[in-house]
Formats: sequence, structure tokens, C-alpha cells
Amino acid sequence: MKPDSKDLLLYAVTDRHWLAEGEPLLHPVKRAVEGGATFVQLREKTLDEASFEAEGRELLAYCREKGIPFVINDNVELAVRIGADGVHVGQEDMEAGRVRELIGPDRILGVSAQTVEDALRAEAAGADYLGVGAVFPTGSKDDAVEVPHETLAAICRAVSIPVVAIGGITYENMEELEGSGIDGISVISAIFGQKDIEGATRRLRERAETLFG
Repeated sequence: MKPDSKDLLLYAVTDRHWLAEGEPLLHPVKRAVEGGATFVQLREKTLDEASFEAEGRELLAYCREKGIPFVINDNVELAVRIGADGVHVGQEDMEAGRVRELIGPDRILGVSAQTVEDALRAEAAGADYLGVGAVFPTGSKDDAVEVPHETLAAICRAVSIPVVAIGGITYENMEELEGSGIDGISVISAIFGQKDIEGATRRLRERAETLFG
């Protein structure tokens, strides 16, 4: 399964920060998918490996049922072990070409990029899509580097693979990205930090279709 621009329109990245005590991550992910999320990335920075794997398998089964691409953030070995659709890696993680060797030709490889050089290098190494940002200030990643919108547009012009904007994107500011050439937006708190996750996702999806669809 290789993603096209429609798959990447509204890319949801999980964060357990907003979970109620004892609540499984599957619950908010279900609400996001029902609201119109088109792609799901499981992102865990503190979970032990066994719990991470169990969670990954549960979310993978649900996303498969719904026909939604599902990738793991950073953990290449886990993505291969559970049969996830792919993996997303950052510039500080394993080199993209090595990741492609490990996951094979058919799984999805997403790579973060902050510059045109990053983007071209990732594309040459076999990336299927790019996550570019942070396009706005964000509290979801402590070391996020802000990427000017001019750079975002330049990356979109430079590569032939889909580009997703990431970082600090909300319903209110997403229109500032119109005309940049992106294929979609990747969000965390704009979905999972909302009281009505399904409703918030639906509004984002409708807006994204108008701006980038």
C-alpha cells in the first residue's frame, strides 16, 4: 500500500497525553477515524516495548478494518514485526535509505524534512511522502524547528512525492497554508486534544478538502 494525496489529506498522529486514566488509545483513534482522519501514525515516546507492540497490533487491526493506512513513528523493528503499513522517521533517527532496506519496497516510508536538501535526500533514499514542519509553533515536540512557509512551498515544488505539513496546525490557522502545494496536514492536538474528537476531526476534514483536496 503506497499513499496517494487523498490518503494524506488529514493525517492523525496519536498522543496519549490526553487519555483518561485507564482509557485505551483505540478509543480516541476510533473517534478520529469516524470523523474523517485519512491516515494514522502511532507515536509513543515513553511506553515500554511490550505495551507499545500490543497497542500497535490493536490499532493496526482497526485501521485495516477501516482501510486507513497505519504507520509507526521511529520504531522500525516494531513496524516490521507487527506488519504495519509502514514507518515514519525523523532526521535524527535512522537514515532513510537504511530504513527502506529494512522495511522492504512495499511498506510506506515517511520522512521528516525541514529543508529542500532534506527533502531531496529523503526522496532519493526511497521516501513515499514527507512530513514538513513545524509550520507553526507547537507544544507537541520540544525540539521542533519552525519551517517558513516559503520553504514549505519550495519543498513541494522540488519533490514529486506527497508533502504533509506538520506542527501547530489548527482549524483556525490552516488556511494560511493554502497554495503552498501540500497534499494534506498532520495534526496531534487539533484532534486528540479536543473534547469532541469526532466533531473536531470532521471540521478539519471538511476544511482540508476545501483548501488542499
